Amino acid sequence: MKLDSLLIHGGIDGDNTTGAVNVPVYQTSTYKQDALGVNRGWEYSRTGNPTRAAVEKLIADLEVGKYGMAFASGLAAINTVLSLFKSGDKLLVSDNIYGGTFRILDNVFKNFGISYEIVNSSDSALIEAAIDDDVKAVYVESPANPLLTVTDIAEVAEIAHKHNKLLIVDNTFLTPYLQRPLSLGADIVIHSGTKYLGGHSDTISGFVVVNDKEIADRLYYLQNAIGGVLAPWDSFLMIRGIKTLAVRMERHQKNAQKIAEWLENSGYVSKVYYPGLKSDPGYEVQKKQADGPGAMISFVLKEEYDYRKFFKSLKLITLAESLGGVESLVCHPASMTHAAIPADIRKKVGIVDELIRLSVGIEDADDLIADLEQAIKS
Repeated sequence: MKLDSLLIHGGIDGDNTTGAVNVPVYQTSTYKQDALGVNRGWEYSRTGNPTRAAVEKLIADLEVGKYGMAFASGLAAINTVLSLFKSGDKLLVSDNIYGGTFRILDNVFKNFGISYEIVNSSDSALIEAAIDDDVKAVYVESPANPLLTVTDIAEVAEIAHKHNKLLIVDNTFLTPYLQRPLSLGADIVIHSGTKYLGGHSDTISGFVVVNDKEIADRLYYLQNAIGGVLAPWDSFLMIRGIKTLAVRMERHQKNAQKIAEWLENSGYVSKVYYPGLKSDPGYEVQKKQADGPGAMISFVLKEEYDYRKFFKSLKLITLAESLGGVESLVCHPASMTHAAIPADIRKKVGIVDELIRLSVGIEDADDLIADLEQAIKS
């Protein structure tokens, strides 16, 4: 089955008992057991729920994986994956990643003796040079948040596996519609389903997909033990959102390409980060490993413009956290999504005060460009 059809009919398609075309919402915390030690496949909804199982099977199918897990948020998914590691272990981490990922590494797992080292993952040689006996995994986003840095996933996977390390890839920005890291050699794929997979800014969720049964068994154990699972109603909403992923992503990307090209030639910005531009350093790798550049753009306003007034002057585009919804959202990474990262690290990697991150929605592209232009001019 091709991906466009799999989005709608993958996982568990409908309900065999009633013929309902949608998976029902099994809004229950527990299940009747027929006798001691005898149940019908379900015993407690933290451990397993039919609606959640349907979306877990769906995300596994889409990522060309064998085992999927659904969580109450992207960070709940990240927390569970990081719980695979123990005191003394170290992770190599992309030098620009979501601020929440940095925060949980720096302020939570570091307290348990799990350390990290920040590396420019777009340079595979730097990753190999940083690997030592303490390193157990390489953790990357590609494209990364917020500078859209592209990592050659297959190349990094080869390096990681040569040294018997895991490769963890956050695929939130592209979704399995555009990129499938397991097929490129990744061991674990993470999603904030809150973003493009849900697509409507109305559900918080997270996903993990793997192929290896041993890793899957450990993650299922941790999922149940930690308990940050996706609720039945939210599981239903995620299935509904995923059904329109293909048509949404096509429009998202078409708009983003047009806006990125306009920004690059506008004279208002000093830099545009978008791997769909030929001028972007990640352009060729992105073409090689993904089916498109996605719809996230970051850009740096020239110093003569006041970014604070820019945000206040927007009329159509919404200033808000998050991304990936049908509506266009804009944020200020330095004070919003990446505020948890120390200022010296932000400045070193390029997360400057003038940096603006734009999640391009599915509105009319000309309307979005007009709004950006009037806000900058104001």
